[in-house]
Parts: sequence; structure tokens; C-alpha cells
Amino acid sequence: MFRPKMKFTYDEVRIIVMALIELKNQLIAEGRYTDAVDDLLIRFVD
Repeated sequence: MFRPKMKFTYDEVRIIVMALIELKNQLIAEGRYTDAVDDLLIRFVD
């Protein structure tokens, strides 16, 4: 499977992680699953 590699600066990663955390909090408040967001957070934090 083709997976393009992208280079992000520290500031870009920080903004993406903060947005994902905010999305996860919204999903939790609505009582919805957060599995997909959790997977993305793990990829960006590593």
C-alpha cells in the first residue's frame, strides 16, 4: 500500500495534535467512539 511521507514542522505537529485533542473531547461529549482519533494521535506523537 502506498503511504506518502510528509514532513511537518514542530509548530504544524503541535497544531494538528491540539486539533485532534479538541475533536476527541467533542466526540467524548457526544458519546461517540474516538478510536480513529486515537490512532491519528498515536501517529503524530511518535
